Amino acid sequence: MTYTLDQIDYKIIDQLTSDARQPVAEIARRVGLSKTPVAARIKYLEEIGLITGYRAVLNPMKMGLSHVAYVEVRVTDTRQAALEKFNAAVKLVPEIEECYMIAGGFDYLLKVRSRDIAEYRKIMGEKISALPYVNATATYVAMEAVIEQGAFAIS
Repeated sequence: MTYTLDQIDYKIIDQLTSDARQPVAEIARRVGLSKTPVAARIKYLEEIGLITGYRAVLNPMKMGLSHVAYVEVRVTDTRQAALEKFNAAVKLVPEIEECYMIAGGFDYLLKVRSRDIAEYRKIMGEKISALPYVNATATYVAMEAVIEQGAFAIS
């Protein structure tokens, strides 16, 4: 379902994505409305599911998680039941930051974060290879993050 948003809604979203901890009064000042209508708009954006939550964004480098690998996964069975089992199992591997089903030469693309290549090898051997229906994998190691963390602008 598509919802119609106006320029004020986009300004509010922009404020929240840049700093969700700022008070509603500050957002209201920046978008040119009073606090009550801004709070109501935020509540509406949450109710329709456009805003799905608020969270702390951690710096993985400061946590010692500097190794990023992208893994192509081919599965042996692409029937719905098999895909559902794979999807459920992949969600249980905490080192997998992202997982996408892909239309193309392989079935899934995983983003895996670890401390180093040795830890990644253990994750691959003990967790990813053990996921249901995994047939083959190919790993690509990132050398540098140029853009990361879903950064995008709404205009």
